[in-house]
Amino acid sequence: MTEAQVLLLVLGLPFIGAVGIVLTRHRPNLREAVTLITASAVCALVLMIYGQFQAGTPFAVDIAEPLPGLLIRFEIEPLGMLFALVAGSLWLITSIYAIGYMRGHHEVNQTSFYAMFAIAIGSTLGAAFAGNLLTLFLCYEILTISTYPLVAHAGTAEARRGARTYIGILLATSIGLQLLAILITYAITGTLDFREGGILADKLDPAWAGLLLALYIFGIGKAAVMPFHRWLPAAMVAPTPVSALLHAVAVVKAGVFTVLKVTIYIFGTDFITQSGANDWIIWFAGATILLASLIAMRQDNLKMRLAYSTVSQLSYIVLGALLATNMSLLGGALHITMHAFAKITLFFAAGAILVAANKTLISDMGGLGRAMPITFGAFLVASLSIIGLPPFGGMWSKWYLGMGAVETGQWLLLTVLMISSLLNIAYLLPIPIRGFFGKTRDGTHYHHITEAPKSCLLAMALTSLACLLLFFYPDPFYQLALSAAGGQ
Repeated sequence: MTEAQVLLLVLGLPFIGAVGIVLTRHRPNLREAVTLITASAVCALVLMIYGQFQAGTPFAVDIAEPLPGLLIRFEIEPLGMLFALVAGSLWLITSIYAIGYMRGHHEVNQTSFYAMFAIAIGSTLGAAFAGNLLTLFLCYEILTISTYPLVAHAGTAEARRGARTYIGILLATSIGLQLLAILITYAITGTLDFREGGILADKLDPAWAGLLLALYIFGIGKAAVMPFHRWLPAAMVAPTPVSALLHAVAVVKAGVFTVLKVTIYIFGTDFITQSGANDWIIWFAGATILLASLIAMRQDNLKMRLAYSTVSQLSYIVLGALLATNMSLLGGALHITMHAFAKITLFFAAGAILVAANKTLISDMGGLGRAMPITFGAFLVASLSIIGLPPFGGMWSKWYLGMGAVETGQWLLLTVLMISSLLNIAYLLPIPIRGFFGKTRDGTHYHHITEAPKSCLLAMALTSLACLLLFFYPDPFYQLALSAAGGQ
């Protein structure tokens, strides 16, 4: 097969898998086998493409030309390869987890769940490998629409209300702001291609650069920069595997990935810093980091606490993009990976607690860790990675983000990052501490509670192990992030 055919295959497989899932809907075991086989094939193909890409093989294919000079094009570059590695590997692990969760929690509409999940992953890979801004925008919108049924999965009034908030904010920002920014970019430059150093230098008056950058940053609603963040907590009505998809595998990562792509390949770091386009927008990212952390501390519902944590952590990546130095971009790109593996572990643990103990409130989890030591141990490992402590992978992305702040002389933003890490400790570590050392409200014991299904435990073990391995062996992601940041 040619490189173009391999690229088309990895992009098309999730959609083919979705069809297979629907066709096998009356045979649950076969339906789940189709899910696992498709996810495994996609993971293997992404790893194969990574090996060839690192060896210097170019991957590119043009699908259509809807307007003269505007192509639907897919092409692999380092940042997209990094994102695809995260999405491709975590889809397989999430599928393993989802089988145990969906059966253990007796969820309805499981066929539509697996099918739409596959479509969401397909659109995520499309975004990762998008060769220009038009293709990225189309895949971005398909991802929004395909995840709407997942958020509304339960079919309750609360789920439908959360789903309306979800899709309303994401479509309003992307069409009202991001699409406007794309049209302005095309009118000014005559192209939407991604290019090293950007396409706006010498084409856009620096006085207007800040406004255009703001349209992108706020228009990319999936990055959840305040005040356009409410969709993310609203989406917590979805099943836990969907929360994992939203927070780690696809949706939010597609948002911050798009921010990095626009920063590096549309504006160019030199133009951003020389024009001062980032002078005031960067403080929205800083404020989001702190405010979302403070809100997280007040949440008793575990998934809501994790949701606001994600809002905060996403703005680490936005901050890295807006600082626009090699160090900060390296840290931002690495944080896509480090946060993904840690946060998905936290949501896996939250789902396991719901399935095994039917508990959602942190205040009700005293002593539960003694009955579910694997689950709460995984939660502890992931928390330490989110905090940025060694020997866990989250340390590296926070280290380079801090170095980026030092490099630009942004001492106040460095302080923001340090305070945020302390707040991470305050809202994450009390959960496993309460679980292992706390007491139940009525003094009873959890003799009747055991761990979640084995597939859930396996998924948590794999992602927890990844948090550890990424400290000692971050090189595959580090090299891709370094190359994307302009370090090579």
